[in-house]
Amino acid sequence: MSKVKKRLIIAPVILLILFLLSGIFVPKPLFRSAYSTVLESNNGQLLGARIAADEQWRFPAVDSVPFKYERCVLNFEDSYFYQHPGINLFSISRAFVQNIKAGRIVSGGSTITMQVCRLARGQKPRTVKNKLVEMVWALHLELRMSKSEILKLYASHAPFGGNVVGLDAAAWRYFGRDSHQLSWAESATLAVLPNAPSLIYPGRLDQKLKLKRDGLLKKLLLRNEIDSLTYDLAVMEPLPEKVNALPNMAYHLVQKAVAEEKGKRIRSTIDVVLQERVNAIVQKHHSIQKGNHVNNMAVIVAEISTKKVRAYVGNVIGNDSLLHGNLVDVIQAERSSGSILKPFLYCKMLDEGVLTPKMLIPDIPIRFGGFTPMNFDREYNGAVPAEEALARSLNIPAVHLLREFGVAPFHSFLKKTGMSTLSNHPDYYGLSLILGGAEVKLWDLAGMYTSLAAILKTYNDEDGLYNSDPFAELVWKENIRQVDEKLALNQPMIRAASVYSTLDALLKVKRPESEAGWENFAASKKIAWKTGTSFGFRDAWAVGVSSEYVVGVWVGNADGEGRPGLTGVSSAAPVLFDVFSCLPTSNWFAIPEDEMDEIEVCAQSGYRPGENCNERKTVLVPGGNKVGICLWHKTVHLNEDGFYRVNASCYPVAKMQHRNIFVLPPAIEYYYKRNNALYSTLPPLLPGCMETEQQMEFIYPREWNKLFIPVDLDGTPGKLIFDLAHRQNAVRVYWYLDEKYLGKTNGIHQLEIRPEAGWHKITVTDNLGNSIVKKFMVVNKREQQE
Repeated sequence: MSKVKKRLIIAPVILLILFLLSGIFVPKPLFRSAYSTVLESNNGQLLGARIAADEQWRFPAVDSVPFKYERCVLNFEDSYFYQHPGINLFSISRAFVQNIKAGRIVSGGSTITMQVCRLARGQKPRTVKNKLVEMVWALHLELRMSKSEILKLYASHAPFGGNVVGLDAAAWRYFGRDSHQLSWAESATLAVLPNAPSLIYPGRLDQKLKLKRDGLLKKLLLRNEIDSLTYDLAVMEPLPEKVNALPNMAYHLVQKAVAEEKGKRIRSTIDVVLQERVNAIVQKHHSIQKGNHVNNMAVIVAEISTKKVRAYVGNVIGNDSLLHGNLVDVIQAERSSGSILKPFLYCKMLDEGVLTPKMLIPDIPIRFGGFTPMNFDREYNGAVPAEEALARSLNIPAVHLLREFGVAPFHSFLKKTGMSTLSNHPDYYGLSLILGGAEVKLWDLAGMYTSLAAILKTYNDEDGLYNSDPFAELVWKENIRQVDEKLALNQPMIRAASVYSTLDALLKVKRPESEAGWENFAASKKIAWKTGTSFGFRDAWAVGVSSEYVVGVWVGNADGEGRPGLTGVSSAAPVLFDVFSCLPTSNWFAIPEDEMDEIEVCAQSGYRPGENCNERKTVLVPGGNKVGICLWHKTVHLNEDGFYRVNASCYPVAKMQHRNIFVLPPAIEYYYKRNNALYSTLPPLLPGCMETEQQMEFIYPREWNKLFIPVDLDGTPGKLIFDLAHRQNAVRVYWYLDEKYLGKTNGIHQLEIRPEAGWHKITVTDNLGNSIVKKFMVVNKREQQE
């Protein structure tokens, strides 16, 4: 056998062996590149992206190749792509001849499939050996994948100059739009770029790039891919002059995407139109707030029916972002809650049946150990209906309610509703839990309010049914597998009736002064809303609920610096209502009547009426109400003309009048009568009669016997200010400490004392013969800390 014949036999055998062996070495997957993290809106628009770990703008593989780009790249690179099996022997032979004639490599003859293999191998030098490997890999790839899959691999990994890899990244970097929106001229430009990406680059060697692009367009015209008008318009289009910045509409959500799913293309739940509007609102209000050196702001919008996040602005982004901590995602940051959790306590107590909206809650000076809550305006109302206390965000009534309900049960309830930041034992927070003693994330907070509203919405939409897991977390990614929420008759932790009553109370909150004509706004768009301000004016909160959306707002400084005037009402609420103005309106929630009971309550106290309550009214409350009997109505005995109080010791019973009167305890009455002109105090006692009603009550000290004397600036012990309420105005009160006379007071009964450490007894008498005694212990600073 001749040598020629042997070679003819050996060559195919070697190729066959190489083909079979290469199948072992063709990797799966073919590419193991690092990808950019890409975040899209719910309709596929690019919101933002982060560069890949290897500093390349390489978007994850495309789902489809745009028609215009496909026609351009096939006509430029591989006209017989859909006909050959991965290699084109004619093209290779032609390239071989051209290279021989030129004395150098002027053509490779590679198919798109071979180019994909070359890219997968790291673009090794163009040698005969590497070309053979690419050919064999290409044959295997054609057996393993469809033509469309191979074309998508090429479009996703082709180099486009600089650090831009892949069609999608190139379309955004060079033309500022999605690849499916490219024109014929733009598609042709990107089709020719991978042919020599290091030599041809937008903004450099433009003439060479234009010649290649226009040559391709001419080929498309001659092959009837485009008409003459399209060709004429295409060649007139300018080349890209610069590399564009990628969209940056949701900077902090992109950061969240990087943290959770780095290197992936993520379809978010964000509504791109709403996101842009909220971004503009944040920028507008930031320009106002920065005059007060308030530099940070965050807004989140969630859809109640789906719990999907429709807008996510984690902070203000600008030229001074690094200077003021604007890169911090405040939506995910833990911040002092202020008063923003009060509606959850109100709602839970309604649901437990221990509260009615009209029930009077004490609002007088109070101290619990070292905790002395104060209302924001530092005023006292004596007693306030529970729904008004919530609407006005009064602190002292909230503390009274939490004390009654219990810190531990409320702590447990908040954790179940989705508050993830309660890492300490309930005793760590104490009663301050309701006034900002705990930190909360805006993310959690928006989810908690959305879940409450979703309970009511589901109940209305599904004829009285509930979701099995009503307090699920907010969703920010589309097409993720979620646990199916089953509808059931089982009542969850909170019933729809309790949620409705809570939102109804929050509808009555007065809008901020900056919201001109807010009463008319409220008539057209019902919004239940709550604000909060943390201690030291560090955090301003506002959360609003419509029948379709929940909007959460935080304003402050990321570094925790407080600013005068930074409050929920003045700083966060205006942002809240601007955002709601961008959202569609719909009817308010229907009353869940099946869960409501119509009960009779005392008109003045809000408790269930006792036998002495004459004025009564009916109210709708969540079913199963367990509110106690009103103890503030008493039968008072009067003399014959009804002017004086009397009793059997000083007046004939037969001549007495008997009248039921609403009588508050002295300390509550002292403040209540200032704000309630219709409140009637007890008639005076007939001279000579023995007093049977309590006339005096300590405002301070009240609940606690251990008192701590503060130290003045000069290091000397300070003073305690004892405060007393008396039912009658024109009385004199005499003060004694440990039987030692201290002095007297008229009208306003306050006295400064400076007792030594240890137990003491304070005795107070009035000129009418009434007296009150209280024991207390003064402790030093060290004992108080223990």
